[in-house]
Amino acid sequence: MIGTLLRRGAVTVALLVSTTALTATALSAETLAQALTDAYDKSGLLAQNRAVLRSADEDVAQAMAALGPVVSWAAQANTQSPRAIGAPEITAQLSLTASLTLYDGGANQLALAQQKELVLGTRETLRDVEQQVLQRAVAAYLTVRSTSEIISLRENNLRVLGQELRAAQDRFDVGEVTRTDVSLAQASLAAAQSLLAEARGNNEQAVAEFEAAIGRAPGPLVAVSPAPTSQTRDEAEALAMRNHPVIRQAQYNVTAAELGISRAETAYSPNVDLSGQIGIDQDRNTGRSLTLSIGGPIYNGGALPSTVRQAMSLRDQARAGLHLATLDVSQDVANAYAVLTATRASLAASGEQVRAAQVAFDGIREEATLGARTTLDVLNAEQDLLDARANVITAQAAEVNASYAVLASVGLLTADHLNLPVQQYDPTAYYDLVKDAPAALSQQGQALDRVLQAIGQ
Repeated sequence: MIGTLLRRGAVTVALLVSTTALTATALSAETLAQALTDAYDKSGLLAQNRAVLRSADEDVAQAMAALGPVVSWAAQANTQSPRAIGAPEITAQLSLTASLTLYDGGANQLALAQQKELVLGTRETLRDVEQQVLQRAVAAYLTVRSTSEIISLRENNLRVLGQELRAAQDRFDVGEVTRTDVSLAQASLAAAQSLLAEARGNNEQAVAEFEAAIGRAPGPLVAVSPAPTSQTRDEAEALAMRNHPVIRQAQYNVTAAELGISRAETAYSPNVDLSGQIGIDQDRNTGRSLTLSIGGPIYNGGALPSTVRQAMSLRDQARAGLHLATLDVSQDVANAYAVLTATRASLAASGEQVRAAQVAFDGIREEATLGARTTLDVLNAEQDLLDARANVITAQAAEVNASYAVLASVGLLTADHLNLPVQQYDPTAYYDLVKDAPAALSQQGQALDRVLQAIGQ
């Protein structure tokens, strides 16, 4: 009778697990691509860094504006006491002034080139943030799915153990087993209840992380295959050196710092400025002037060489940053591949663990029918099988997560590479509107106003 009940319990476990898996598959509707799409569209972090990039674009516009003329107006009125006989009580003047830098040693041109390099670096920062957003979304998706599956396993196990407890109690009532068997079944049931509560708590945390990463609550989630990672580790590292946004940003920073040295050195050059002014006073008398001025530094207490030395130090800092970025990315690639290899081995071992645990459970169950095994042996074997199945779920999620981490390590975890159905943000669109420093009343300036108003809404 004990063997029959144990066989029924094992069959119930298998049927419940199979039924749950089929039901979950039938109800699943949300894919990882859909979750990543929402994470991309709703990310506040991406919106924040897009605004940072637009601000950097404006630095280019301001540097471009320094190359053109500057036109300004001024109005003044004054009185003089005592005033001369016949002089007006109040004198007033309205003037219009225009100035243009004819030569500055190339300082303004270098400033423009430097700001362009910084814009390119900021674009790479945005691409790196995009990778972070998508990688967090992948992890959140996989954690919700795996914790949900583990809950199903724990619930099924709890139902089976409840049946076994009732069966043990019935057998105890007729004198077939001792109180010890009933206590063992009660202990296993209590342990299963504790594990189920833990699994539900883990799932609640996973759902909260999903909502933060994706921007909404999760629905039923479908299974996910690992991302394709065909490159070898050496190929991936070579690709990362060329493509990873952290390295590319560091390279642009080095170029910008080198331009900063040249820009600082132009302070030794003379400046040539042309200015013109036209004015009118209260009596409608007009005056005009045109001035060409040239000048340069002779002595300023050592400020100019200090500025050049500072720019050199900033260049050295940028070069060191590039070196560190290269080391970090190389290490990230190595770590990502090591983790992926380990998770694949773990998944294979977990599958073998399930197979062996199933064989062991079946054997112990049959031995129990012959009286060679105790109830405790059967319960332990059943728990080992359940743990093995839970390990498979965890290992599957870890493998998928590791495969996407490999993509991130080489700079390919982007909406473009993943072919996500999103309206991808074009980092050059705003730049093309502002790079020529359009005036506020121009058509281009008004178009910029409309763009920013739309973004703000």
